[in-house]
Amino acid sequence: MTAAVSLRPYHIIVFGASGFTGQFVVEELARCGAESPGGGSLKWAVAGRSRQRLEEALKRAAGRLSMPELRTDIEIIVADVSIEESLAIMCQQGQVILNCVGPYRFYGEPVVKACIENGAHYIDICGEPQFLERMQLEYHAKASDRGVYVIGSCGFDSIPADLGVLYTRRQFKDSASLRQMRKKFGHKPLPALGAKAKKSKEIEQYAIPFMGSDPSVVKRTQRFLYEEEHQSPIQYSAYVGVGGLFSVVKLFCGGLLFWFLVKFSLGRKLLTTFPWIFSFGLFSKSGPTMKQIEDTCFSLTFFGEGYSEGADPSQGRPDSKICTQIIGAEPGYVATVSAMVQAAVTLLNELHSLPRRGGVFTPGAAFYKTNLIDRLQNHSIKFSVKNYQ
Repeated sequence: MTAAVSLRPYHIIVFGASGFTGQFVVEELARCGAESPGGGSLKWAVAGRSRQRLEEALKRAAGRLSMPELRTDIEIIVADVSIEESLAIMCQQGQVILNCVGPYRFYGEPVVKACIENGAHYIDICGEPQFLERMQLEYHAKASDRGVYVIGSCGFDSIPADLGVLYTRRQFKDSASLRQMRKKFGHKPLPALGAKAKKSKEIEQYAIPFMGSDPSVVKRTQRFLYEEEHQSPIQYSAYVGVGGLFSVVKLFCGGLLFWFLVKFSLGRKLLTTFPWIFSFGLFSKSGPTMKQIEDTCFSLTFFGEGYSEGADPSQGRPDSKICTQIIGAEPGYVATVSAMVQAAVTLLNELHSLPRRGGVFTPGAAFYKTNLIDRLQNHSIKFSVKNYQ
C-alpha cells in the first residue's frame, strides 16, 4: 500500500474545507506549504459538497494570506458524505484526509470507512468520546489489515492533553507509576501502582471535572503504552478552573437554566435559535469574530506526582512532583488547526515511527515516538516545565 499511496497526486486533502473550521485549516495548510523547501513540495487539495463554496473559501484564503496562487493552483474535489462513490474517489487521490465535517457522530463514519477501504490515512479533530471509541472498536482491525492509520482528536481535543501527559512523563526525573482511571472496552483494569491521584491544591481556585474527550483519549493512550510498550500507566484527571465563588454561582445558575430548557421542545428551539443570549454572548451561530480569536489564548497546567528513583510505589504516597504547562493561541480555530496540520505533516514525514502497520489510534499512541511536540513548539503551541519538587 505504501508504494501505491506515494503515487497519489496529493499529500493532503482537506474535506469540509468550506466550513468555518475548514477555512482555517486551508489557511494553515497554505502557510505550511509555503514553509516547505521551494514552497511547492507539499501538494494538497480541498474537498466538499459545493464547488462554488470551495472556490469562495480558496478566494478568501488567497486574500487573507496574500497568496493569489491559491485560487488557481489548488485543486477542488467534490465529495459528499451521503454519496459513497464520491468519498471513494476523494480518498483514492490523497495520502492523508483531514476530515473537518462534523458532528462526527452523524457524518464521521462514512469518511473513516472510505479512507480504510481506499488506503488513505485519516485525521480528524473530533471531541466526541463515543464516536472515537466506537471507531476503534469497529475499525481498528480493518485499518490494521489495510495499513491505514486512523487518528482522531487531533485538535485542541485532545492533542495538548494527550501529548502533555507524555511530555510531563518524559520531563519527570523519576519513574512515574500511577493508577489508571476506569475500565473500558471490556479489558481488565490496568495494574494499580502507588497512591490514587487527587485534585492538586495548586489550582488555587474552584474547579470542576472536565467533561470533554481528554480523559477518554488519555486513558486509551495509556492502555496502548502499557500493553504495547510495557510502560507503567499514568493516572490522569482533568479539571477546569471556574474562578471564585461568584463564578461558581453563575455557572450553577446557567447550568440549571440549560437543564430546564432542554427538557422542553420550546426550550431546545430557543437555545438553538438564540445561542448568544443563553450563553451570555459566548457562542453564536456565526462563530467568533477575528478580533475575538486574536484576543483569546489557552493554558493547560499539569501537576504530576511520582516516585523518586528506587522508591517502592506500594509503600506510601508519591514523593516527587513536577509542574509543566502548555500555552497557545485561541484553541478552537488556531491551536486546533495548527495541531491538525502538524499531525498530518508528521504522519507523512515520520510514518516509520508510527506503531505497527496501521490501525485506529489516539494522538499519543500514534505519535509518541515522533517529533510532533517539536513541530508544535514551532507552531503556536508551547510546552515547558514550570518547576520540579
